[in-house]
Amino acid sequence: MPPRKNAKGGGGGHSSSSSGSGSGSGSPSTGSSGSSSSPGTRREAKHGGHKNGKRGGISGGSFFTWFMVIALLGVWTSVAVVWFDLVDYEEVLGKLGVYDADGDGDFDVDDAKVLLGLKERSSPERTFSPEEAEPRAELEEHAAEGPEVQNVEDEVKEQIQSLLQESLYTEHDLQLEADGPGGEPQPEVEDFLTVIDREDTFEALEPGTVHEEAEDSYHMEEAASQDHPNDVEELMNELENSDPGEAVTEADGLQPGTEEVTHQDYDEPVYEHPENDGIEISDNAVEDSSIISEEISIPSMEEQQDTPPVKKKKPKLLNKFDKTIKAELDAAEKLRKRGKTEEAVNAFEELVRKYPQSPRARYGKAQCEDDLAEKRRSNEILRRAIESYQEAADLPDAPADLVKLSLRRRSERQQFLGHMRGSLLTLQRLVQLFPSDTTLKNDLGVGYLLMGDNANAKKVYEEVLNVTPNDGFAKVHYGFILKAQNKIAESIPYLKEGIESGDPGTDDGRFYFHLGDAMQRVGNKEAYKWYELGHKRGHFASVWQRSLYNVNGLKAQPWWTPRETGYTELVKSLERNWKLIRDEGLMVMDKAQGLFLPEDENLREKGDWSQFTLWQQGRKNENACKGAPKTCALLEKFSETTGCRRGQIKYSIMHPGTHVWPHTGPTNCRLRMHLGLVIPKEGCKIRCANETRTWEEGKVLIFDDSFEHEVWQDASSYRLIFIVDVWHPELTPQQRRSLPAI
Repeated sequence: MPPRKNAKGGGGGHSSSSSGSGSGSGSPSTGSSGSSSSPGTRREAKHGGHKNGKRGGISGGSFFTWFMVIALLGVWTSVAVVWFDLVDYEEVLGKLGVYDADGDGDFDVDDAKVLLGLKERSSPERTFSPEEAEPRAELEEHAAEGPEVQNVEDEVKEQIQSLLQESLYTEHDLQLEADGPGGEPQPEVEDFLTVIDREDTFEALEPGTVHEEAEDSYHMEEAASQDHPNDVEELMNELENSDPGEAVTEADGLQPGTEEVTHQDYDEPVYEHPENDGIEISDNAVEDSSIISEEISIPSMEEQQDTPPVKKKKPKLLNKFDKTIKAELDAAEKLRKRGKTEEAVNAFEELVRKYPQSPRARYGKAQCEDDLAEKRRSNEILRRAIESYQEAADLPDAPADLVKLSLRRRSERQQFLGHMRGSLLTLQRLVQLFPSDTTLKNDLGVGYLLMGDNANAKKVYEEVLNVTPNDGFAKVHYGFILKAQNKIAESIPYLKEGIESGDPGTDDGRFYFHLGDAMQRVGNKEAYKWYELGHKRGHFASVWQRSLYNVNGLKAQPWWTPRETGYTELVKSLERNWKLIRDEGLMVMDKAQGLFLPEDENLREKGDWSQFTLWQQGRKNENACKGAPKTCALLEKFSETTGCRRGQIKYSIMHPGTHVWPHTGPTNCRLRMHLGLVIPKEGCKIRCANETRTWEEGKVLIFDDSFEHEVWQDASSYRLIFIVDVWHPELTPQQRRSLPAI
């Protein structure tokens, strides 16, 4: 009887021939063995059985015994490696960063997708050292070969198919979480960090308020938002590559409708130039400034990007104990990196409860609280994070890198809340713990500057320059301080050499601003070439328009007409009532000369110049308005000026023989009106950019004071004008409400 065929398998003889004699002849004996092979026979073959029926090789019991011996050896070897700290896991794992294709700091499924061409590379790409670039180039070359390696790709795809699907589901879940439930109301911007706490005798500010003070002061702009570079690798890069004084605040990052751009890496000193009057300069005082001096040899941005990055040593954040709980720490950190902030907080809090002696667990808790403060816009949670950073640094056996990261971040967040003295104490402790770290000393210098303590800041930078004379960051800040002390000529080489160094933190609009200003004051015509370079580097809107607090896209021109501003009713009211405004100003001058305060911002080369302010930063000075009640009543109905939180309303008196240096206002968000009240017939003129005009009694001049302007008063009697700042007409109502005050 012929052998029965397998209905499903297409014939038992074919399926069994390969496991029979190997002849493939389809003989009856072969077919029979294939179709009637028993489970016992298959088990025998699996354990080394032969076709003649004899058993060979290792018996089942012996195999199991050897397997257990090898397994136990592996376990004890692993214990020995961990216990005696024979392997630096951080370094070993860090080497996988060579194959990091998506820029998240490790090699994972997403990186495999990129290398296989299943996913576009994220931008911007990481830069690699030559050693790292070679193996990466090989990977990309293999991934791009197409048909020639299609079989290899297919094999790899099959191996990771399940992982890819898991990753896709995970990404989908993350996207849903990021989007949040439909229709969920978002927190109001005003609810975030609205309390600006001061530990000392600082003046209380409104949320987002910026002092508009002397141009050489050094201030923080309190912000409603902040990016949190808390990932371990990202934060270390921040420490190594960023501006040492960086406070990491983005003044208007979360203000709805706001597009303000400040060209600083950390909050700049606010250069208020309160009086924007000026006199005509000589005919040859301003030359064409479209050519950059050949002597300026700062590496271009492209050249800096082409320079191979110096390989930075990764921070060591795990002590011996933390290495034993690394899996738990990694699991919690993974939640944080995925944006699951609340879950990450809970995970790290549980780790702190289980392992109170773990510095890494407490540091992770601080980072999560930091993230949660941003997410919920909560000062209270941010204070908890600040405390947790301190606790992490205070634990015994905390690694030095972790202490440095914790305290530095603590200092930054204290500055964010306005706790300048507390931040300074943290920086002082950092310098005590790491006295040879000049970067931390540079931080300390910035801390003193933020406190207004220029004398101690100067000592710090002198100490840094004694040790590292070519430290560009120390040079620009030392030059900044010298200029604030009116040591104009001395400040120039420090500012110039510091910018030319190209060191992190030196390519900052403030330093171009002050270098050019210092050069102008000593008659060095290269000033405009530095302004041009600052413009090319993106710090200034143009050579003439050098304000530092700007909103992109606003119309920019030095001089305006009433019709162009849209504020014709305000202009008509001022011109119609100019005598009333003049008379109240003169009465204040006669009654109380002390109400006119001298300009104290180092803008005068010589002379006597004073102001009497009625509104400042959108706030009415009630006492001042008692001296000019009709003028104040007249202005109350014009919210474009009384509500202009980036300007003032004031009288300005300038006496003969006064010269005001060329200068610019702090922001492009306002326009400035000058109403002539008492104007001598000759000798009083104002230049804005390259056009000079004169005042007339009862007439309004309008200009954009973010452009360079200058004043000379060469008349034989005083000049009195009334200054009225208004919002730039192209700002939206939302922007006018949300922009921080200056």
